[in-house]
Amino acid sequence: MAEVTRAEASHEAQSLYNKGFSAFERGNLDFAIDLLQRCLEVEPAFLQARKFLRAAEIARFKQGKQGAIARKVMAAKSMPALAAASVLLGSGKTDKALLAFDKLLQDDPLNPKYALPFAKAASAVGIPEAGVQTLEIIREHHPNDGDLFESLGRLYTEIGQVKEARVCFEHLVELRENDADAVKLLKDASARESIDGDGWQETADDQGGSFRSMMRDEEEATRLEKESKAVKSDADADSLIADMVQKIEKEPENINYYRALARLYAQNRMFAEGAATLTKAIEMNPGDPELDSTLSQMRMQQFDYEIGELKKAGDADALAARENERVEFEFHDVQEKVERYPNDLDLRFRWGVLLHKNDYFNEAIQQFQLSQRSPKQRLHSLYYMGLCFKAKGQFDMACDQLEIANSELISMDSTKKDVCYELGAIYEEMGNKEKAIENYKLIYQADISYKDIASKIESLYE
Repeated sequence: MAEVTRAEASHEAQSLYNKGFSAFERGNLDFAIDLLQRCLEVEPAFLQARKFLRAAEIARFKQGKQGAIARKVMAAKSMPALAAASVLLGSGKTDKALLAFDKLLQDDPLNPKYALPFAKAASAVGIPEAGVQTLEIIREHHPNDGDLFESLGRLYTEIGQVKEARVCFEHLVELRENDADAVKLLKDASARESIDGDGWQETADDQGGSFRSMMRDEEEATRLEKESKAVKSDADADSLIADMVQKIEKEPENINYYRALARLYAQNRMFAEGAATLTKAIEMNPGDPELDSTLSQMRMQQFDYEIGELKKAGDADALAARENERVEFEFHDVQEKVERYPNDLDLRFRWGVLLHKNDYFNEAIQQFQLSQRSPKQRLHSLYYMGLCFKAKGQFDMACDQLEIANSELISMDSTKKDVCYELGAIYEEMGNKEKAIENYKLIYQADISYKDIASKIESLYE
């Protein structure tokens, strides 16, 4: 089942989506969830609708602010429905299972018990992208859930996003240090990534062979062994670079070879050569945001490496100059990217952070007002908007933004601590000692070592 875009969706699905999205924007979450769920019953592969369904479910869930006991009661009530959905999945009725797990996620959208089998059902019906979408949304809430990262890594592998799969399996190995299966998943993902540009994966899939069976000869096996080493010798690096240059000469239009060569240059601190390689690839394929981003990352890598070397050398003047150059480069680079890719909300958020850091508060607020539309960046955008209003002395509006963020944060993670701390500081500045203590106490009871929270509490109680 291929993904269905908005333009490809049926008239009925489009109508339900448009009404559901309008309800979501107005904050009518119950109505939005109902309409978007009905839309997906018509077009299960309409991923855009599913994205906003999840956003609406999470917003409603966080508004409810259920305690631990209430969540346990809700989980107990959902057990029969979970068992029925699992039976559907196990018996091969994957379409019905997908719908059943979707309905379970309506009331508890951050629960891996529902999200993981949903992802399995999505893969079974041929839309693994829907599983990726759902697991990506909840991963930051469950950073220590090995099953979640294993499932997400396998889904990324299934849809051919080898880099993302490798990142998931790296985290899985961190969680399961002595798990041989996790280590093997990471090794296989790293191998896929390293040969992704060679065109072997397609051949392997066609012939049903393994990666090792597709290694053409001993020379290729040796090359992969060199590339997989954590620390490469100069001879290994030169050999790998020369090999990739040869590939480019044979297939000068293969952009993947340019990416691979640039990566090798960066690994060996040959930043100028890497930048030149990526610039050439961009000239051949203009408008590719991934190439653009990779070039920027390489330039930042170069700055960081040179700054590190100047620190070792103890050259304070040169170090200060290079650090300023890095700041200026990042500022103008992100600004240009926002102009080129105005719909990229992650870029908008990053641009807002840089504007805030450089005291352009009104301009930063404008960026955060846009980036808060992204479910991924919403809470951080609200936090930074609060900081901007605080810097402008508009304490009431700062509190408004931070209180919204605080109401949507469930666990006392680092973000919630930052939000509560800023709320406490603003209320303290406004002379509202009671509200200041209320927010400081939330942090104090969870993490007494956070910043100067202990002294804050003691001074306010005195």
